[in-house]
Amino acid sequence: MDFAITEHLPEGFNDKSRVWIYQSSRLFFVSEALELEGILEDFVNTWNAHGVPVKGFANLFFGRFVVFIADETTGIVSGCSTDSSVRVIKEIEKKFKVNMFDRQLLSFFINGKIEQLPISQLEYAFQQGFVTSESLYFNNTVLNKKELVEKWIIPVADSWLKTNLEKATLK
Repeated sequence: MDFAITEHLPEGFNDKSRVWIYQSSRLFFVSEALELEGILEDFVNTWNAHGVPVKGFANLFFGRFVVFIADETTGIVSGCSTDSSVRVIKEIEKKFKVNMFDRQLLSFFINGKIEQLPISQLEYAFQQGFVTSESLYFNNTVLNKKELVEKWIIPVADSWLKTNLEKATLK
């Protein structure tokens, strides 16, 4: 799988542009993904903060992750404008019957595809070798465009999960 996301990101957005990543509880079907892209495009075209258009971007990555980017060099994204993006995600949840807010579900690239694992099963996955220090982890906590490019898809050994891996291997 090609993880070079830079070519799919908009040009002219500052590296400090804010980023939000929402992970679906399942892969979107192709027909859903096409519809979802239209919903995201419509949202970005009307996204504003206190009446000022937000220089924004939203797209679906790898059929599972909705990524929002807001370049605040042209205007600050306020709580109300952030809330409007959350409302869109809630509408997506309802329309497609997915969960986009489960922070207990972790995503890894394993055996050629993206797999999800509840955090409660992480220790077992480490002990059984299902997830290793080299496994690629989708770090959905990145905060800006620079981190999205450099730290979104990283080996477990380079993530906050490293401590959990070390504890699991000591048992």
